[in-house]
Amino acid sequence: MSDPMRIRAQAQGDKTTVRVLVSHEMESGQRKDASGKTVPAWFIQSITAVHNGKTVMSAQWGPAVSKNPFMQFAFKGGKAGEKVIVNWTDNKGEKRSDEAVIS
Repeated sequence: MSDPMRIRAQAQGDKTTVRVLVSHEMESGQRKDASGKTVPAWFIQSITAVHNGKTVMSAQWGPAVSKNPFMQFAFKGGKAGEKVIVNWTDNKGEKRSDEAVIS
């Protein structure tokens, strides 16, 4: 299992801003190791954020995204004390889900 995501969510008026630092190696499949063998591709394919049972953000990623990617997005609604859940799935079938309380 990978390390947890670092998630911060802040309500600002009628919108909530969410910042996420994802811990993932994000191998492109084009790099070679010390012996000259290609390192297999390993990257996040889909990432979603859910608030009150509703998907507020979804994205499809590929091998061009950097190691330990950072993303930021905003959505309308969200109040202090409510939760935002962020989920990802990678090309090897691994999954991770973490949550943060809106401040």
